[in-house]
Amino acid sequence: MKRSWRERPTGSLFSRLWRPWESLNPFRRRGRSINVRRSVGIRDLVASPEEIEARPERRWRIIGGFFALLLVLLVYRLFTLQILDYRVAVATVNSNSLRVSSIPAARGLILDRYGRPLVTNTTTTEVQLSRAEAALDPSVKGALAALTGVSVKLINAALNNAQYDPYQPAPIMLNAPATVVEFIKLHPSEFPGVTILNVSTRSYPNGGSVGSQVLGYVGPITGKEIAAHPNQGYQTNSQIGKAGIEAFYEQYLRGHDGSQTLEVNAFGNILTTAKTTPPTNGDSVVLNIDEGLQRALDGYLSQQVLLDRKTYDPVSHRFPQAVNGAAVVLAPNTGAVLAMSSYPSYNLNSFVNGLSQSTFNSLMKVGAFNNYAIQGLYTPGSTFKLITATAELQTGVFSPTTLVNDTGIYVVPGCLQGGHGCVFHDAETSGNGLVNLPMALTVSSDYYFYNLGYLFWAHQRKYGQTPIQNVAHQYGLDQYTNIDLPNEVPGRVDSPAVRKALHAQAPKAFPNVAWYTGDNIEMAFGQGATALTPIALANAYATFANGGTRYAPEVAAGILSPSGKVIRRYGPRVLGHVHLTPAIRAPILQGLYGVINNPRGTGYYAFHHNATFSLSAFPLAGKTGTASNAPGMEPNSLFVGFGPINRPKYVVVCVIGEGGYGANAAAPVVAQAFNYLVAHPIRPVSMTPKLTLPTSTTTSTTTPGTTTTTVPKATTTSKG
Repeated sequence: MKRSWRERPTGSLFSRLWRPWESLNPFRRRGRSINVRRSVGIRDLVASPEEIEARPERRWRIIGGFFALLLVLLVYRLFTLQILDYRVAVATVNSNSLRVSSIPAARGLILDRYGRPLVTNTTTTEVQLSRAEAALDPSVKGALAALTGVSVKLINAALNNAQYDPYQPAPIMLNAPATVVEFIKLHPSEFPGVTILNVSTRSYPNGGSVGSQVLGYVGPITGKEIAAHPNQGYQTNSQIGKAGIEAFYEQYLRGHDGSQTLEVNAFGNILTTAKTTPPTNGDSVVLNIDEGLQRALDGYLSQQVLLDRKTYDPVSHRFPQAVNGAAVVLAPNTGAVLAMSSYPSYNLNSFVNGLSQSTFNSLMKVGAFNNYAIQGLYTPGSTFKLITATAELQTGVFSPTTLVNDTGIYVVPGCLQGGHGCVFHDAETSGNGLVNLPMALTVSSDYYFYNLGYLFWAHQRKYGQTPIQNVAHQYGLDQYTNIDLPNEVPGRVDSPAVRKALHAQAPKAFPNVAWYTGDNIEMAFGQGATALTPIALANAYATFANGGTRYAPEVAAGILSPSGKVIRRYGPRVLGHVHLTPAIRAPILQGLYGVINNPRGTGYYAFHHNATFSLSAFPLAGKTGTASNAPGMEPNSLFVGFGPINRPKYVVVCVIGEGGYGANAAAPVVAQAFNYLVAHPIRPVSMTPKLTLPTSTTTSTTTPGTTTTTVPKATTTSKG
């Protein structure tokens, strides 16, 4: 007889423990006695099918609902990825597999007024190394170092240089010799990730030392410069104009970069080039500058500065320091800059392969990176007498024929300060005797202009407080000339307002705030706090030479497209006028003519000693300037000349800081410049260049496993 599975053994320990639990058993039927058995099996724990009501539909509902929920979530996720986040997903996938790198455009050329090249491009061969390949196979760095002679340390420095795009190869060797190039091409498996690339660099047909500050240079762009040119396509490895024409006309010269889309794998290795957009080369800038004149002027200035340092000054009993200088040639009827020189200077080729830190420091120390023609501020001395003479005749304070007895020592009438500030001496203390305005300019009589300074201040109720400064403003001496070069410095003409402003800016350097009669006297002959740039001084005399129209100095004449089409021409820009009637201009011109042609003139000896042309056939006018500096320093040396006087074509200015007397240091440079101009007259600008303009070309040479597009090159060939 079979026993029921509910029967339990009795008398055992288990039975005693079971009884409390049994009362809680949900499967225990009421009213039935249960026999306790001694052993326990699975049947004791699980109810029989006939004892439990079967409900399979509930289980299926629960299971079905669970999977239905999963299906809904899956569909929603797919909808989100494929519909809502489609663009984001595509961009993410592309960013993981594609990288876009730029192809720099070849810069446009810089040409002189006849189309002769001043700045071109040259193609050099460069060895580059992929960062990804170098990381996967570091041994390639050693192999490359052994072949090129570039140390592994320098290779690592190039690979880690943040200047370069991480998805573009890093340059390892510039100007690679043919032997290195051929070996890499013949043994590509030994140099994975190494690329042989033709790249464009700036080239200077004139040796890199002609017009350096005017032309300027290019260099790697900085983060600050990228931020200053947003959305203009600059990359961390871009080159940008840093100075001169290269900087001012950057928007034309730089062109438009191309791009290449590189396909990379999950490890960042470049697989192939998916798409390439070729770059558009930069436009060319045609300058008003004459290359021959520029070369000559650079030489005249540097030679004279070096000679001046060796020339003993018998008055001061020392050798001038001649610390710096500048020279400018302007066309007075248009404002065209025909030449501009600055000393000390530098060679532009130094920037092609990079300056060493020691060379950079030495150039910075002497101020070689300054363009003193537009950035140097010099006390003008007697060259400022043009301004005071114009104010004299505009106001009528004196007639041009009025005679003044120049005794060499001017005592301020009614001065109450005793000797200090009451007595002014001529450079020649013996005096010049009776002089009118033309003769006062010819012999540079300080006494005559001391007297004008006093009369203007003494009669300020009639003439105003700043009649001389007002004329200086008409000539543009207290403002920017608006020349098309960066970092120009405005001039400064001393006045009561300027004196207060200078004191507020630098109280120790400019302790005096009040304006006295002596200050007005000093200002009248170009001393005091007045400081002018050579370009502003040249432009003022150009304004006088052409009869009173002030033009903006213009270095560039126009812009050419890469195909040679004229994009833009730069004509004369009129900035203002000076009231110069014949009654005003003629007496002043007579005096300036006498400076060079009258034996008493301060520039007579310098020109008759240095000029190689006939001064009667090509008559000139001019003005010397000897401007005092701080005690113990040689004066600034200045000279301005223009001619021919019947129809002026050229204005030439030279300034040598701490160079001594204007007739001794600056005047010879101006005379030599006119020697060149008379022998080589300036012809009209030609907008048809005499060389092949840059054209876009792209070629690639690469080792297996990489694809690289070269920087487009410009092939330039001179045709004379």
